[in-house]
Amino acid sequence: MTKKLVAYFSATDVTKSLAKKLAKAIGADEYEIKPAVPYTKADLNWMDKNARSTIEMQNYTSRPEMADDNFSVSEYDTIFLGFPIWWYIAPTIINTFLEKHDFSNKRIILFATSGGSNFGKAMDYLRTSVSDKAKLAQGTVLSGKPSETQIQEWIENINKLSEGVAI
Repeated sequence: MTKKLVAYFSATDVTKSLAKKLAKAIGADEYEIKPAVPYTKADLNWMDKNARSTIEMQNYTSRPEMADDNFSVSEYDTIFLGFPIWWYIAPTIINTFLEKHDFSNKRIILFATSGGSNFGKAMDYLRTSVSDKAKLAQGTVLSGKPSETQIQEWIENINKLSEGVAI
């Protein structure tokens, strides 16, 4: 039996809501990836070239500090990693999280929220932040407010992924 974790970053609580539903449905522990300096509404204004999120996303090497560095993933076999899609990739705090932990021989299943984008290059950029010994799998992108049917289908697909069945 594997021990599961749902780790997620959510700037506006959309991803958080889905992560909580997933954790409950699959009996997983939860961990919220929080930045040391929380994002404000102004920080998230993607139309402002000087907004914090815009600056971070234009610099792929940006690694925002996490509020909690004491968490360990060592006891988990399968990690579901959730985030909003920003500029067709994951927010760089996800890279921070991946680089702070050893995911060797662990399965990481990505899920994301978006207002209309797909995974874009998220897998490519995140793969550089984990060891070759980690198994990284692309899951699902859900719109900001999916229907209950979409959530149930998503959870069924996640269950297949967690059992090692490709979807």
